[in-house]
Amino acid sequence: MVAELKYEISQNAYIKLVLHALKHKTTAVNGILLGRVNPQNDSVVEIADSVPLFHSNLALLPSLEIALIMIEEHYGSKGLGIVGYFHANERFDDAELGIVAKNIGDHICRYFPQAAIFLLDNKKLEALPMGKDQSPVMQLYIRDASKNWKLAGPDGGSRLVIKEPAANAVLSDYISSEKWQDVVDFDDHLDDIKKDWLNPELFK
Repeated sequence: MVAELKYEISQNAYIKLVLHALKHKTTAVNGILLGRVNPQNDSVVEIADSVPLFHSNLALLPSLEIALIMIEEHYGSKGLGIVGYFHANERFDDAELGIVAKNIGDHICRYFPQAAIFLLDNKKLEALPMGKDQSPVMQLYIRDASKNWKLAGPDGGSRLVIKEPAANAVLSDYISSEKWQDVVDFDDHLDDIKKDWLNPELFK
């Protein structure tokens, strides 16, 4: 069952995560995926939104717990739950899923067993302006039967899709206009509570 799951991410949720990573290029960043299982097709996890979490001290448990509680409270009222985790490594050439990402992914799986981890693929991101690739600039990781995180196999590209086909073109435009400067994450919010981690103005 789990092996056949497909993950469909909305354009705004996708772009928000990538812009967050671009804003903090020299540090690791992470984020939370919000969504639900498709009511008509339980083999599809729909990711409707995302929340940029941190760009420093990613493994700091108290901050993470506060963030998760606030996220769950806000999105629960909209019928959405935490369905996965996004991670971007500190080093450009680091394509490994690290222990912090795995631990947070494991935590989310306790509440949503079909949860996935999306790892930013820096090489695909770098090539974005040059190509017409419509696939996400992320790698899909899922837990196997032994509860180990594994990179989705040869079909991984077809199991993680963006809902809107033109999302990468929109993302490229945002990168050109340095839209990433406008992204607010939980670190920013904890430093200054006037900064809204929901990023309501980001796509207006």
